[in-house]
Amino acid sequence: MKAALLVEIDAPLEISEVELTDLNVGQVLVKVLVSGICGAQIHEIKGNKGNAKFLPHLLGHEGCGIVESIGAGVTKVKVGDKVVMHWRVGSGIESPFPSYIYNGKKISSGKITTLSEYSIVSENRITPVPMETPNEFCAILGCALTTAMGIIDNEVDLKFGESVAIIGCGGVGLNLIQAAAMKSAFPVICVDNNENKKDMCMSIGGNEFVPSIDNIKHKVDVVIDTTGIPEIIAKGASILSNKGRMILVGQPAPGKCIEIPNGVNLFSGDGQSIKATQGGKTNPEEDIPRYVKLHKQGLLNVDKLITHRFELGRINEAFNLLKTGNAGRIMIEISKES
Repeated sequence: MKAALLVEIDAPLEISEVELTDLNVGQVLVKVLVSGICGAQIHEIKGNKGNAKFLPHLLGHEGCGIVESIGAGVTKVKVGDKVVMHWRVGSGIESPFPSYIYNGKKISSGKITTLSEYSIVSENRITPVPMETPNEFCAILGCALTTAMGIIDNEVDLKFGESVAIIGCGGVGLNLIQAAAMKSAFPVICVDNNENKKDMCMSIGGNEFVPSIDNIKHKVDVVIDTTGIPEIIAKGASILSNKGRMILVGQPAPGKCIEIPNGVNLFSGDGQSIKATQGGKTNPEEDIPRYVKLHKQGLLNVDKLITHRFELGRINEAFNLLKTGNAGRIMIEISKES
């Protein structure tokens, strides 16, 4: 099978032939149909995830696929099921790390990877969905959409009419805009230095669009940063209301420090808070079926959020585009349903 591999830190990915190995206990072989990409993989490519010692390895943590075969002990899915492939741990067996054969040598890889024609996945990293569920919607449920919905639903305790500022309107940011609007936030302020994103942001629930936090002249109840840039995070903290909550989605590079200006403000009002999220505390078994139901009823739309599609062989072009900030969610089309 063809797979995108990280062979060298901070270098283009290599598209190579990789051989599968026999399934271990709790493992599922999935034919990957489509995968999303996100900033987490950029950190991985740069070696910011402590992954340099594991090279070469496969990538990707957000996908949709069809179950091809199952290993011993697997009861959650059967052959032929359509599944969401997600990095958040769900129910089922936590399998050993899968192995592949690359250049005649056995390599280890993550318990979920999605940027390959087939993937050996731990049972607890997949969730079955109805076959008619659209492939790209399933893929986004693997990370971007569930993270955004989880942040709004599980982590910020959003009240009707509270103000929300979303800093960075890429793949996760766009989903956050939609989720905040669904929860009746007002205003939903979209912050991005790319003016070309204004129409998209407004069409999915944004009320205001500004190119910089400096343009926000009032306090905000919920600030969500997707950039991971320390200077921007510091500015975001400075506009929190007396009951303000700030959620950090984007990860700063290792070694970077975040300085909170005039930190005494954190103690004002009800006490402000700043916290990092871990996938919006998503529970795949409970949350994914709810979101599928919302999508089926036309209450949750992702079509406007997907701005570009690439074949697997053009994966490096896709990542180069992602780095520019000129895209929403980018999808990698890998296989056709048979």
